[in-house]
Amino acid sequence: MAKEKKAKEEKKAEKKQTAVREKGVPPRLHEKYAKEIVPAMMKQFHYSNVMQVPKLEKIAINIGIGQATQDPKLLETAIAELELITGQKAAVTKAKKAISNFKLRQGLAIGARVTLRSRLMYEFFDRLITLAMPQIRDFRGISDRSFDGRGNYTLGIKEQFIFPEIDADKITKISGMDITFVTTAKSDIEAMELLKLFGVPFVKREVVTKAS
Repeated sequence: MAKEKKAKEEKKAEKKQTAVREKGVPPRLHEKYAKEIVPAMMKQFHYSNVMQVPKLEKIAINIGIGQATQDPKLLETAIAELELITGQKAAVTKAKKAISNFKLRQGLAIGARVTLRSRLMYEFFDRLITLAMPQIRDFRGISDRSFDGRGNYTLGIKEQFIFPEIDADKITKISGMDITFVTTAKSDIEAMELLKLFGVPFVKREVVTKAS
């Protein structure tokens, strides 16, 4: 009975914190989208209606820890770091198939993922382009070749300590992650322009062709 009461109180406190956070100052990138990006996209692509302007729908972050099959603590650490970076509880990903050569059993936990939307999405995106990316060694921008043909872009990060939330001195293992930007754009060209206007520093300015 006491445990149920404590759980209800914790859930109530969490909802209260979420409500307070939502009532705060709007994320910088959310305001930038409404005030600067929408008008710029409408002018460039000649949309007849503001609802046609592509928008960032969600950001999905995935971490794979292959060595978690031998050392479960590595996965626990990776999950804690992912939650620290994103500010949201991570979901554990499990193996769909058993692979004997890798000592992998079906259903074994091998990674974690987080899907960000709304406020948390914009806040994470802002930290990524303004604080984390400049910390990448020899950073000169990111490739424009990782679009999927449907207006989505995936960025690979090799080292988690580029994020300000991670203390490099306390890291036990360097791990990377894949960050996927899911947009409502109908083409990669529109999606790339959308991300560029948000501030994503693409290094290659080649024209992205539409998927056949």
